[in-house]
Amino acid sequence: MAARTVSRSEALRSPVQIPLRSAPATVVTGATRTGRIPLSDPRPDVPGGFDAKAFAGEVVPFSIIAFREGHDRIGVHVRLTAPDGSESLHRLTPRGDGTDRWEAAIALDARGLWRYRFEAFSDDHATWAHAAAVKIAAGVDVEVMTASGSQLLARAAAEKDRPANERRRLTAAARQLDAGGAAAALEAARSAEFARLFAERPLRSLFAASDERRLLVERTRAGVGAWYEFFPRSEGAKRAKDGTIVSGTFRTATKRLAAVAEMGFDVLYLPPIHPIGRSHRKGPNNTLNAGPNDPGSPWAIGSADGGHDTVHPDLGTPADFRAFVRAANKAGLEIALDLALQASPDHPWVTEHPEWFTTLPDGTIAYAENPPKKYQDIYPINFDNDPDGICAEVLRVVEHWIAQGVQIFRVDNPHTKPLWFWEWLIARVNEAHSDVVFLAEAFTRPAPLRGLAAVGFQQSYTYFTWRNSKTELEDFLTSLATETADYLRPNLFVNTPDILTEYLQFGGRAAYRVRAAIAATAAPTYGVYAGYELYENIARPGAEENIDNEKYEYKMRDFAGAEAAGESLAPYLRRLNEIRRDHPALRQLRNLSVHWSDDDAVLVYSKHLDAAFTGTGAADTVLVVANVDPHSVRETTVHLDTRLWGVEPGGTFDVEDLITGQVWTWSDHDYVRLDAFAEPVHILAVKERS
Repeated sequence: MAARTVSRSEALRSPVQIPLRSAPATVVTGATRTGRIPLSDPRPDVPGGFDAKAFAGEVVPFSIIAFREGHDRIGVHVRLTAPDGSESLHRLTPRGDGTDRWEAAIALDARGLWRYRFEAFSDDHATWAHAAAVKIAAGVDVEVMTASGSQLLARAAAEKDRPANERRRLTAAARQLDAGGAAAALEAARSAEFARLFAERPLRSLFAASDERRLLVERTRAGVGAWYEFFPRSEGAKRAKDGTIVSGTFRTATKRLAAVAEMGFDVLYLPPIHPIGRSHRKGPNNTLNAGPNDPGSPWAIGSADGGHDTVHPDLGTPADFRAFVRAANKAGLEIALDLALQASPDHPWVTEHPEWFTTLPDGTIAYAENPPKKYQDIYPINFDNDPDGICAEVLRVVEHWIAQGVQIFRVDNPHTKPLWFWEWLIARVNEAHSDVVFLAEAFTRPAPLRGLAAVGFQQSYTYFTWRNSKTELEDFLTSLATETADYLRPNLFVNTPDILTEYLQFGGRAAYRVRAAIAATAAPTYGVYAGYELYENIARPGAEENIDNEKYEYKMRDFAGAEAAGESLAPYLRRLNEIRRDHPALRQLRNLSVHWSDDDAVLVYSKHLDAAFTGTGAADTVLVVANVDPHSVRETTVHLDTRLWGVEPGGTFDVEDLITGQVWTWSDHDYVRLDAFAEPVHILAVKERS
């Protein structure tokens, strides 16, 4: 079993794991739902009763609301059962904000299905110690407090599961109270030794427990990674003497792997690599009149050459693909493959299983639409007529690519398929292949986006690309770190072949730096699509996507030449990924805290990880201060809640800018100047003082 725990309180920075003791029997008085110690709103929590999720090494906040009548003190534990069946008990501490919420942060390292339940009890020692300290000092009920203290210590000494030396110490203390009276009782009530002793082994009564809940811990890549997307057909593509372009192949794309890995990316995402239909093939810039040499959209899957289980002949053979996967793995990259459940009119499914599509009254098959966009080259799947047949086929396709070495699938438009289907498919695949990760391209309404995450998707695209102002980002990032973090892992892609936002179109190079810096530091998983490092920002008129879009044609880019000329963002992306590797706080999701600035364009947030969880023996804190207006120089004061990393208000600490190397001494109120045309973002490491 592997679990580490601390509370958010600065007073309890060291892990506290409580020895297991048998729980007292619950006493039920009458037909009530609450009992003497009501428990409510347990977290982690997932809507619909689905299992909560974490990744190996993630620090998970466990919490619950618990209280009882009157002024008597209570204690709260969370009992964890690890995948191997071993149990541990962890003490929660009150948040201290008047909400009666108790919490503890616990790092779960062992993969598999964990079980947990919350237990609350009347903390008899804490109740007596508080009352005795107040009353004896005031000369009230002195004899009663002394006698009850002696009885309490004697009762604790009689507990058989306490160590013998502890029982002897408690017995001696009880006798001291009998002999020493008020002075001995007051000393016992204030004793740090007894506070520690009873925190480790509470003296309990009035026990209550919540229902048992489940939490699935998946592999770390399910929640942490830097993604890079490229089209294999563009990597190594060449213009022939007659002006036509010869497609790149898996072999030529292999030559690009070293550069992607050297930038520090972990995952290489490939759009569909399957044969592309000829019927209604789209030409450059989404035109309807494709020429004979136009390659078409990779998402228009299927032709006479095969369907979803086939590689495009222009890219090579299945053996070439397997070699490409092996080369990527050797370079430190995992391959993510697009899973797009749709078909071109030429797909074998259309003739073999016409019932899998929607037939219109005129006898034609309905093509895909996302008004005002139309996809005449794509038929969407209809699950109404033969769901069992579709399920069996999709499972076969996924298993086929797993056998080729693929462990990650980026799923295209999952919100256009039934939710039950994804719940079934992901559970079925992960039962046999627990390492397989599914990313939802869920650009949709909040309810289906969250529903997809709840039923099993390990990651999801989000609305990040459209959240650009300070206020939008504050609300959005806080929601990701708190409201949905128990089950939705965001992948903050800065751009895609379909998305070139106005912010990037008109923000210049500063916009590209700002968005990359926020994406790389705000969430443990983010991604970029090739061309981002070249500041490709010209949109097709009337569309939110690049002109001469790579979806419909080959793109031949000179990445190395641009970097040699100082015209590439690649060095900045490389540095961001180095920072992510060096700072474990950035590999967590739930630890983001928004701070304040006096400027409506300066975003401020921190990510802190306690020393108990970093693996280095030292806490890790990263501050991000970003000028989200890419057209200006901003000067302002930032206001920090420094208590989050253990510095009291007014105290000072040093920060190092991880981009420029500059070092400053800061406190909780600090002047900043951010020049969008130079360095629009501070990424600051808080340096611990010896």
